[in-house]
Amino acid sequence: MRDPQQHPVADASRRAPEGAAAGPDPVLFEERLTPSPGVWAVALMLAALTILVFAPIDLGLGIAAAVVFFAVEALLLVATTPRIVVRERTLQVGRASIERHHVGQVTGYRGEDARAQRGPLLHGLAFVNLRGWIAPVVRIQLTDERDRTPYWLTSTRRPEELVAALGGAMARQEGAAEDR
Repeated sequence: MRDPQQHPVADASRRAPEGAAAGPDPVLFEERLTPSPGVWAVALMLAALTILVFAPIDLGLGIAAAVVFFAVEALLLVATTPRIVVRERTLQVGRASIERHHVGQVTGYRGEDARAQRGPLLHGLAFVNLRGWIAPVVRIQLTDERDRTPYWLTSTRRPEELVAALGGAMARQEGAAEDR
C-alpha cells in the first residue's frame, strides 16, 4: 500500500477549480468528427497515384510507397480528428475548452442556414472547428467578458443532440434538404 505522504498530487490541473464542486464531471454528449467515406476514398486515390510516380522505376517500390503514403495519410486524418465533449461543468470543442457557465445562447443550423453561418455571417473573431465533409453546424455564444471571442462555431453530425445537451434550440428553416 502506498504512503500518501510520499506521493502527493502535484498536478493542479487535476484538482477541481476553486469554488467548483469536487467529484466526477459526467459526459452529457460526445462526438468525434471523423472523416467521411469520401475523404477516405480521396486519401486512397492519392496513395494510388504514388504507384504511378514510382512504377517507371520499380512497380514493387511504387506499391510499397503507396502503402506507406496511405498509412501516413490515415495517421494524420485520425490524429487530427477533433472531439466535441459536453460535460456537466465544461465544454470542449477540439483543443478549446471552457466552463459551461460561460456558455450563452446555443443554436444549431442545417442546410442553407448552416452554409450562411460558415460563410457570409461568420464573425472574424469567432473560434471555428469546421470540417468540410460535415454540413450542419452549432453556434455557441460565449458570455465571458474577458474573452474577445464572440462565439464558437463547430461542425457536428448530430446538431440536435449537441444543442439539447447545451440547452439551446435548432434554427427554424424552410424547405431545406437533408444534410450529409
